[in-house]
Amino acid sequence: MKIALFSNPYQEKYKSALNDFISYLQSNFDLTIEKDFHAYLGVLGIDTGNAQAFDLKEFDGAWLAVSIGGDGTLLSKAALLARHNTPVVGINTGHLGYLAACRLNEARDMIERIKAGHCRHEKRTMLELVSINDEPCDNIIALNEIAILRQDTTSMISMPTTINGTMLTTYMGDGLVISTPTGSTAYNMSVGGPIMMPLTSCLALSPISPHSLTMRPIVVGDDSEIVVTINTRAQWIQVSVDGMAMTLPSGSTVKIACAPYKLSVIQKEEHNFANTLREKLLWGADQR
Repeated sequence: MKIALFSNPYQEKYKSALNDFISYLQSNFDLTIEKDFHAYLGVLGIDTGNAQAFDLKEFDGAWLAVSIGGDGTLLSKAALLARHNTPVVGINTGHLGYLAACRLNEARDMIERIKAGHCRHEKRTMLELVSINDEPCDNIIALNEIAILRQDTTSMISMPTTINGTMLTTYMGDGLVISTPTGSTAYNMSVGGPIMMPLTSCLALSPISPHSLTMRPIVVGDDSEIVVTINTRAQWIQVSVDGMAMTLPSGSTVKIACAPYKLSVIQKEEHNFANTLREKLLWGADQR
């Protein structure tokens, strides 16, 4: 069984636990390690044994991917793993760890659960930036959201928006967040968008600082093709794909739809979305 391991270079305080976990993986699996993390482990003095280093550009799939870090670490590899139909388990050494299944001290037990089939594979919807000004894009994929944002200006953005060719509205404000159910508790939630159960077949469009009291978030089906034209007095606007921003000229039109594949995120059998909301986001907590 081939396991692909990746992480971020901020694991010094977890050195002992990380060393034990990698030793376990080497002893029980065909372990491969993303090359930058492989080099970082050498700096920490952690023995990687016969584990091979792999380049992300040459990744061709694995039985399982293990992401050590926070949600951002997993997000950065989500499109690659989904394209290669590789399920991923998140081991949290970050802050919230909303997508993670466990902490590092539970990682060995979690892998044994997965090996025995005592886990849940949750197929998470992803978004694709299909085209910019009718020019096709090449695999620009988001697990959380695609956001349209103003850049270096206080000028309002005007965003005529269609759903499946039908005019929805013209959003006026600081921007627009198009979110998956997974991303509904990320940027979408911070701008007042709806929380969606992770496996629901829908997307949310949530305006950022709308210039109207009646401009509210809306939930649409995940079969929707969303086309937004972005106009502003400024010269440039930004489009952010899971936090990775690109600059486009004012007047650009972007087409957004669900990606043709989903990411399989592994959770414990007893994992419950409502519990996650209460425990990690303090949803409904009485602070009095």
